[in-house]
Amino acid sequence: MESKHARQIKMRHLYAFVETVRCGSLKSAAERIFLTQPAISKTLKDLETILGVQLLTRDRGGVDLTREGAVFRQFAEQSLAALNHGLTSLDALSAGAAAPLRIGALPSVAADLLPDAVLRFSELSPATPVMVEDGRIEELVDRLRAGAVDLVIGRMGRPDTMTGLAFTQLYSEQVVFAVAADHPLTGCDDLEALANWCILYPPKEAAIRPLVDRFLIMNGIGDWPNRLETVSGAFGRSMTLGPAQAVWIISQGVVARDIAADRMVLLPIETSAMAGPIGIMARSEEDPTPPVRLFRQALLEAQGTVNSATPNPPDHSEAAKQ
Repeated sequence: MESKHARQIKMRHLYAFVETVRCGSLKSAAERIFLTQPAISKTLKDLETILGVQLLTRDRGGVDLTREGAVFRQFAEQSLAALNHGLTSLDALSAGAAAPLRIGALPSVAADLLPDAVLRFSELSPATPVMVEDGRIEELVDRLRAGAVDLVIGRMGRPDTMTGLAFTQLYSEQVVFAVAADHPLTGCDDLEALANWCILYPPKEAAIRPLVDRFLIMNGIGDWPNRLETVSGAFGRSMTLGPAQAVWIISQGVVARDIAADRMVLLPIETSAMAGPIGIMARSEEDPTPPVRLFRQALLEAQGTVNSATPNPPDHSEAAKQ
């Protein structure tokens, strides 16, 4: 049954509402969708009048969702995502091509699991082009909500960022301390000894940053004097394998192939406390298309292959030490 409000709501209402929630303020949202702040404020007010409920509370700190706003957000994002997917499909049809499958992935997945999955998918659906982008989890989840990507593969985000999304776990991934195979620290399990070396550390926006911060606090490490924050895989690899001889704190998937090729080794530091689930994120209320279903299958097949080839983290059990 169609709601009496459905015919009154326009796309500008949905865009204004969704962008305001994502940006956290009217000013930032107005800049993002090229409106003045009074114009976006009026658009939001009109939407609340149509619905007969308050969606947002406003103060100097920005905006917060009301209970009704939290419910409406999920369906507003799904509506925009469906529209964006439809437009992409029309563009592909006009160009005489199949609609692309758009994948977002954290760098650890992009470096390790995804290449094998894409190769398997090309065999299952050879006519479907694939577009892959990596980045920070918050950015990728926003793009998933907006319909700019079809799936995101990576670590589960904070609970407040997962509303309206489904998460299917593939495996659990470790955070490791990696060094070049000929590094003087090879075999060292003393965290304090790392203070004399350049440490590549995850930046604040990285999915693993809270895990690493908490791990160091638990082990009595305040900070390292020579700490360099980076999210770049290429830069991290150059710093670790080059003359800097850096110690890289990173998700194991990013360096798995370097370890398998004996270019890097893992320091025997117990890091199981930093393990976290890697999985597939999708819009929860959307029926998966045939390419999405086939790509899920390719991921599961590739996972088995990659896991069997990936070296295990050092064993710190008592039995292993005997």
